[in-house]
Amino acid sequence: MRRAIWLSVALALVIAYPLLFSTPFQQRLGALVLLYAIAASAWNIVGGYAGQVSVGHVVFFGCGAYAAMAVYHHLQLSPLVGIPVGIVVAVGIAAVIGVPTLRLSGHYFSMATIAVAELARLIVINIEFLGAAVGLSGPPVPRNVFDVSFISALPYYYLFLIILIITLGITWWMTESRMGFYLRAIRDSERAARSLGAPASRTKLYAFMLSAGFTSVAGALYAMMFGFVDPESGLGILLSVKMLIMAALGGAGLLFGPLVGAAILVPLEEISNNWLGGKGAGLTFVLYGAIIVLIARFQPGGLLELVYRLVAKFRKAPEEVAAQGDKRAP
Repeated sequence: MRRAIWLSVALALVIAYPLLFSTPFQQRLGALVLLYAIAASAWNIVGGYAGQVSVGHVVFFGCGAYAAMAVYHHLQLSPLVGIPVGIVVAVGIAAVIGVPTLRLSGHYFSMATIAVAELARLIVINIEFLGAAVGLSGPPVPRNVFDVSFISALPYYYLFLIILIITLGITWWMTESRMGFYLRAIRDSERAARSLGAPASRTKLYAFMLSAGFTSVAGALYAMMFGFVDPESGLGILLSVKMLIMAALGGAGLLFGPLVGAAILVPLEEISNNWLGGKGAGLTFVLYGAIIVLIARFQPGGLLELVYRLVAKFRKAPEEVAAQGDKRAP
């Protein structure tokens, strides 16, 4: 009951955010937080719950982004048509590369996903249909609302909020299902999970494909908001690092961990870019590296796990005092 109340309050605040902070920069910042929270939540399905640390999820992000821009650029259709196309392509790629790479574990799996991401970027650079190194542009002047091209960030904010709620809802349903129990067992010890009869290979592949589908949706939304995609913005390895760090910072394997990480990291990056301009381009890498070191050293479970632990500690303290009082009473 108490958790439901807190969730309702948090949801009300998120919905009211554009009304409380109404400047264009603040609304754009809120939309970006939700957008990256979608991408990080998608990564969390395989990286957090299954413990398979992918650094190549930008491949699926690029599938959604390029699909949305390609259907408009070449077919003059709404970028929304590109969302299901991107999902199908991303899930198909995940199925193909997941079978061999998910046999690896630890840093070997991470290195394999990096190699796949870089290979995909090099291939796209040489494909004229996808704009090669120049990229593809979206609608310069929107024909109708289905082109999803708005001057204000407010429509994007609420669109991203709806998609984030759907993503978190499906993730929660997955964690409460048999698949979720399998994934947590695999994360803790894959060998032990296999010995107890858990279909580890199949479960990891399903999680990888589900994660790829949601990541492609985030890529399509990104392309619609910015109206442009090229190999660097749609397939740059830094995007994968962002997803990973946001999930790890907030709490990998926790439902709201990626949202907390995005709410911290995105404002830091945007504000530093505004203050420093082009001089702060390299600061992003320094910031990400410092966050990785600090998380690994002091709080591997993420900030949300720390909050949960502190709340549990404060709840336990009054109970211990009451128990001691009962013992002293005659």
